[in-house]
Amino acid sequence: MKKKYLKIVLGLGLLQVGLCNTTVLAQDTTRLLNNVVVTATRSPKKLTDIGRVVTVISAEQINRSQGKTLPQLLNTVPGITFSGAQNAPGISTSVFLRGASSGNTLILIDGFPVNNAGSIDGSYDLNAFPLNQVERIEILKGSGSTLYGSDAVAGVINIITKHPQGQGLKGNVQLTGGSYNTFQESAGLSGLINHTGIAVNLSNTDSRGFAAATDTTNKAGFKKDGFHQRSASVNINQYVSEKFSLNGNFQGSYNTGDLPYGAFTNDNNYTYNNTFIFGGLGAKVKLPKGTLVFNASQNTVRNNFKNLPPDNYETNQVTKNTGRISNLEAVLNYNLGRYFDITSGAGYKYSNTSQYSLFEQTGYHPGPSVISDDTAHNSITSVYTSLFFKSNIFHMELGGRYNHHSKYGDNFTYTINPSLYLADQFKVFGTIASAFKSPSLYQLSSQYGNSKLKPETTTSYEAGFDWEVVKNTLSFNTVFYKRNTKDVIYFFSESVPPYSSFYKNGSFQKDKGFEAELKYNSNKLTASAYFAYVTGKQTDEAGKQTANLYRRPKNTFGANVSYQACANFLIGVNYKYTGNRADQNFATYPSTITTLKSYNLVDLHLQLKATKNLDVFGDLNNVLDQKYTDWLGYNTRGINFTLGAKYQFN
Repeated sequence: MKKKYLKIVLGLGLLQVGLCNTTVLAQDTTRLLNNVVVTATRSPKKLTDIGRVVTVISAEQINRSQGKTLPQLLNTVPGITFSGAQNAPGISTSVFLRGASSGNTLILIDGFPVNNAGSIDGSYDLNAFPLNQVERIEILKGSGSTLYGSDAVAGVINIITKHPQGQGLKGNVQLTGGSYNTFQESAGLSGLINHTGIAVNLSNTDSRGFAAATDTTNKAGFKKDGFHQRSASVNINQYVSEKFSLNGNFQGSYNTGDLPYGAFTNDNNYTYNNTFIFGGLGAKVKLPKGTLVFNASQNTVRNNFKNLPPDNYETNQVTKNTGRISNLEAVLNYNLGRYFDITSGAGYKYSNTSQYSLFEQTGYHPGPSVISDDTAHNSITSVYTSLFFKSNIFHMELGGRYNHHSKYGDNFTYTINPSLYLADQFKVFGTIASAFKSPSLYQLSSQYGNSKLKPETTTSYEAGFDWEVVKNTLSFNTVFYKRNTKDVIYFFSESVPPYSSFYKNGSFQKDKGFEAELKYNSNKLTASAYFAYVTGKQTDEAGKQTANLYRRPKNTFGANVSYQACANFLIGVNYKYTGNRADQNFATYPSTITTLKSYNLVDLHLQLKATKNLDVFGDLNNVLDQKYTDWLGYNTRGINFTLGAKYQFN
């Protein structure tokens, strides 16, 4: 271990060569109330004008986080637990926003929804998205179903990819390497040529990884589970005239790797390959007092898993599933006068999945389980309007959405969101909103499916304030929330013959909690400290408690500090405490509940502006070399490092 520490320290020490040039890194000001965001209202508005909780991860923050994955970066945001973010590279992760299950957070790419129609709960695996292709991220906390529809129950994460900026083409190349024999190469080219903007980013990642499953004996010699990713993103903007423009974007990722058989269990022959393909086309028309936007997108996710003999159980296991989501939408943003703005839209969403699953053992040949896209499909047609009122210190959003589901019929959701902005530095707000989430196609049509499932309906309440104590320097915010869900969907297993398992509706899921954050900005120092608390319970149709936020801690707190040590050298430190969590132990039958112990993570980032065009950076993660469990039966990363360089050219 001493040799390991020495190599890491010596590697990071190389960054300090030639410090203190005259180039100054940009200050991060993304947490100020004057910032403009688009995700909360589907139109550009200052944070002072909206009564919602929005967190922005800026380009500067992303630039300082190139040693992390996207789930690891999002795991530093107050109120988000990205369970599995520290597991072996490529292992799936689950995002829990304010304690809600992962299928209740809508993922957007450049404003287009990309949740996976082929997954169990509709969630999208953000391991598919390399961080070096991201420009900024906006996170809307709280129900977004009025403007975004199903899946936006707990919030929305909008990943905004790199777009063309400025006349002329500019390029960059980036190389990184580090622990677990992980290497990444990326290149980008972007800019405007007359009225055409283009941004192309390519990325390649290879990692030998480490044993994903926990070896309780430390003697079984579990294999390392590797991960390989090829990814590309393309954004094209065509400015036809001053009032009309077209845009297109594409994001593709092909991932391959190794898997364990399951918790605590090695497997030398279990492999996977996943393909994520997303494409969108849009048109924007500038109106005298607003804009009209048309969007069309197609999102396809293919997952293939193969486990052939010989393995621990002499199994023949093959799983293939494909999920497709098509979206059409028109959105109108218009100023109605001095006091009113309106956002109105109409949308159509079509989802389908095809799945094939085969599991055989010696003496057991049940044949494959098949889901056909001829039957596993549905659609939602919707219209919505949000009216925004602004007069002096008072602001109000009043919105509603009508949904027509091809299976479940009509549904209506609403948002009531008043806020006050006092003394040009204190905002107080409250929200009452409803949400609708239909069962996933897997929950309806798989071998565990239940065609009689009812949709989940949620009512959310939140109240809080955002106080800029010292203008542009020191601020404090806090928010309290409560979320009540009826007909919550859960997985049920019978304890008596025939021991069948299937999805069913419970009575309710009730969650509540609060978040608080203190932030400081100056020319050299940017710092924040936060605390988040969430608790809740789920009951079955008889009122018996069935689950309690598995893998989700009641308490998390942390701090993020970035210090400009001199003109061209930056030091960053991230700290997060994750409290005790409950997890299910499926190694026993029937399964039991285990408490996962709390842990502390400290990460260090160093960044040097070596020349005008060259940045050199290094990350030392899990500095304390904490031994902890995120998922029962799976390993997490110990102390690890990344070294890298990025060169920009015109």
